[in-house]
Amino acid sequence: MRLGLNIGYSGARIELPLDLILEADRLGYHAVWTAEAYGSDSVTPLAWIGALTKNIKLGTGIMQMPARTPAMTAMTAITLDQLSGGRALLGLGLSGPQVVEGWHGRPYGKPLAKTREYIAIIRKILAREAPLVHDSEQHQIPYRGADATGLGKPLKSILHGRPDMPIYLAAIGPKNVALAAEIADGWLPMLFAPAHYRDSYQAALEAGFAKAGPGKSAKDFDIAAAVTVMIDDELEAAYNQIKPMLALYIGGMGAKGKNFYYDLACHYGFAQAADAIQEFYLEGRKGEAIMAVPDALVDAVALVGSKARIRDRLQIWRDAPISTLNVTVFSLDALRFLAEEVL
Repeated sequence: MRLGLNIGYSGARIELPLDLILEADRLGYHAVWTAEAYGSDSVTPLAWIGALTKNIKLGTGIMQMPARTPAMTAMTAITLDQLSGGRALLGLGLSGPQVVEGWHGRPYGKPLAKTREYIAIIRKILAREAPLVHDSEQHQIPYRGADATGLGKPLKSILHGRPDMPIYLAAIGPKNVALAAEIADGWLPMLFAPAHYRDSYQAALEAGFAKAGPGKSAKDFDIAAAVTVMIDDELEAAYNQIKPMLALYIGGMGAKGKNFYYDLACHYGFAQAADAIQEFYLEGRKGEAIMAVPDALVDAVALVGSKARIRDRLQIWRDAPISTLNVTVFSLDALRFLAEEVL
């Protein structure tokens, strides 16, 4: 199992944890992953990080597909990859309806079809076997609509991309997870609970591998799971530092009836708690939403407590078929501790 470092997206001002990033590069962490919501983008920080590091891979975790045309995403990924000496990992995702429609002003519908086409176009661009042509409901390249000039023509990328650049998909629901296994090189699960791998994810992944055809299996597919690590000898204090994040995702990342993280918590067996968290959060009672997060849910998706406790609970993550463990940590001590335990 490899280690990656998640650094997330910005608050009101962007500040990169360069001490953690540089030490992760020195320690042999596999990748550093950035994110984007509706503030900082995921690529600009990686360009900065790439200039300051030597070996660590540079992963977008994730680039929002509705924010960019497939061609723009491919151009950006190829540019970052070449400038960094082939270190780019292209992590993609749809985000949710509130961001897609409320921020990017794009329709959210037909997510599976859109994802499939988007990645197919990117792979055509990276392969550079022929000028880009794609004709579907979602994408018409070259554009030939009623308002077209008629001057568009098929083009190849001037910059030569790496055909085998790894493409990752962020996915939660079973159909999306199956699609990731079918068409991507890796999967970026959020709020992953390793103890629930077999009953929550295994069937979907195997269905995707089967649809991809002979030769595709878990052996050549990177399950790059995210986990927040909070080292604190006071277990209750450690729990309390994770609960605000879980309350935000389960209660506030989406509307009632359309929140993927709420659905995931229910699937893990925390339906009653998820109902309370969402109700409190949507009513603006965030403190009560945080208090409604069970300790057991924290333990299901995070690593918290003393170093000895985390050392023991790491075995649960090792037992799941995770190939890259992408950690969110808050100190050099935690970063080094995990390197000692895993690498």
